[in-house]
Amino acid sequence: MTLVATAELIDDAVARSRAVAAFNVITLEHAEAIVAGASRAGSGVILQVSQNAILFHGGNPRPLLFACRELAAAATVPISLHLDHVDDIDLIDIGLAIAGDTGLGSIMVDASTLEYDANVEATADAARRGHALGLWIEAELGRIGGKDGAHAPGVRTDPAEAAAFVAATGVDGLAVAVGSSHAMLERAARLDHDLIAQLASSVGVPLVLHGSSGVSDSELSLAVDAGIRKVNVGTALNVAGTAATRAVLNAKPELVDPRPMGIASRDAMADVVASICAVVG
Repeated sequence: MTLVATAELIDDAVARSRAVAAFNVITLEHAEAIVAGASRAGSGVILQVSQNAILFHGGNPRPLLFACRELAAAATVPISLHLDHVDDIDLIDIGLAIAGDTGLGSIMVDASTLEYDANVEATADAARRGHALGLWIEAELGRIGGKDGAHAPGVRTDPAEAAAFVAATGVDGLAVAVGSSHAMLERAARLDHDLIAQLASSVGVPLVLHGSSGVSDSELSLAVDAGIRKVNVGTALNVAGTAATRAVLNAKPELVDPRPMGIASRDAMADVVASICAVVG
């Protein structure tokens, strides 16, 4: 197995009525942990790099994407690369320009803060250009909670509006608001599984669940049964990795070598990856 197109992983998930897990990459250790956990689970995964992660690395997506490409190429399970929550038009342009070199397979165009018509226009344009390059394009409708208050909590995606949005934009996947919230530290979210089923039957493209770190295994399993086909996870990795780092430093406060804590963090994140892959995939 090696680097594959995101569409290949999504199509496989659709065919099996399961979901593919997509994990946020912030550092090289994140990417290594994701590949290790997915390999242990025997499951294909998506390495996704968010706009915020790119800004953390100085605004240049190339180094992290190239590193992810090399890890994917050497993996024993199929892995694709994805740019997540991109609302910067310039970054979308860069992603499209370097997709061939980096092996990028998909982009999530996040114009959800715009008014509906503007969201449609921006998303349709990105989808048209992305499809010309063979990319799978994801969008969002119905603002998902969290993200420093930028999204209104409690909002739900309307099935009829979602179907119209997909038809107008031509996107390949839709992130929907069904009860999850970004950056949750506890797995306490309760999802609207009836709404997921309604969306799955009306939208016509695979559904994506953002904020899955705050969703329990049982809720995730029910969400997949209802029609979720891509599950995004970020915060759960950071919670596990940070706890492992803190444990090493508490045990050895004199430690200055970053490798012991890096290994502990990486191993802890890999455990999370393997567990979630087993639940959804």
